Amino acid sequence: MKSNRSFILLAALMILAVAAGASAQTATWEIDASHSTIGFGVKHLMVSTVRGQFNSFTASMQTTGDDPATAKITVSIDAASIDTRVAKRDEHLKSADFFEVATFPTITFVSKKVEKTASGLKITGDLTMRDVTKEVALDVSDITGPIKDPYGKSRVGAHATTTVNRKDFGLKYSAAMETGGLVVANEVTLVLDVEFVKQQAASTK
Repeated sequence: MKSNRSFILLAALMILAVAAGASAQTATWEIDASHSTIGFGVKHLMVSTVRGQFNSFTASMQTTGDDPATAKITVSIDAASIDTRVAKRDEHLKSADFFEVATFPTITFVSKKVEKTASGLKITGDLTMRDVTKEVALDVSDITGPIKDPYGKSRVGAHATTTVNRKDFGLKYSAAMETGGLVVANEVTLVLDVEFVKQQAASTK
């Protein structure tokens, strides 16, 4: 009888060990830039919102299994790829008045914490522009997947937003209107629609 009990206990321990190993699997994901957008909107003359995007960026994500609530995300944006559909305005945005891309060519975001919310996730991390780093929180919703694409690859998608004050990052250009207010508002809304593709899974042991 003791022998049977020992065998059952050993079998149970083996099952738990296998389950623990499976739960420790880390999945690596890379952004599909051709199906993703990193955009922004800012008030102009206090009456309309000018929108733009960055056309060149990379991002990677690691999760435990396929659980987005465990995500660790790193994003790198080419500041010179800013695009508001007006060449003259884009050149001004690349100048020292704003991003000063010749000196500060890269914008980065590195996540530090993920929390579940009623609508999805809240991802807190460090955003760096012009060598200034500030903590920001992304509100993430519309999380979809993982799904299999026609080529058998796993994909996940999400929508994320946050609002930052551009002056906090050294983008201090300011022109006041006679009627009050600013030509370019200080608050900028960042909007991300992203799609990630699973690359590999590796044990965290």
